[in-house]
Amino acid sequence: MAKNAPDNTIAQNKKAYHDYFVIESFEAGIELCGTEVKSVRQGRVNLKDAWCTVEKGELFVKGMHISPYEQGNIFNKDPLRVRRLLMHRREIMRLYGQVKQEGYSLIPLALYFKGSRVKLRLGMCKGKRNYDKRADMAEKSARRDIERAIKAQNQ
Repeated sequence: MAKNAPDNTIAQNKKAYHDYFVIESFEAGIELCGTEVKSVRQGRVNLKDAWCTVEKGELFVKGMHISPYEQGNIFNKDPLRVRRLLMHRREIMRLYGQVKQEGYSLIPLALYFKGSRVKLRLGMCKGKRNYDKRADMAEKSARRDIERAIKAQNQ
């Protein structure tokens, strides 16, 4: 299981935390081309509509947008191309078994550097209903009001 992402986070998928309950998170490497890595270093990545699938024993991320590198030429790849994720086969098969359960999805949560390598944090997620989203927003608002009141009281 992956620990929290270090400070060198490139992109986060905040929409995933709004739309899903994150049950468990995993760390996976990602297979990128040279110009894609340069674009990732510039922070030109969007994880908003990305999801993961298991096909033929391999894990893939779809819908992740990496903008073309500006100084690149013919070597630039399609921004929305399917990219392979790197995990042990045993872990992939375990994820595949869990995804087959009704309502579970593999969603990219964050993209970050670990040393010189680009890593992707995946979440085993279950979709939220509208009433769950409203309850989360109400709880967040109440927490914010309490913190504001405490801060005002201390001053």
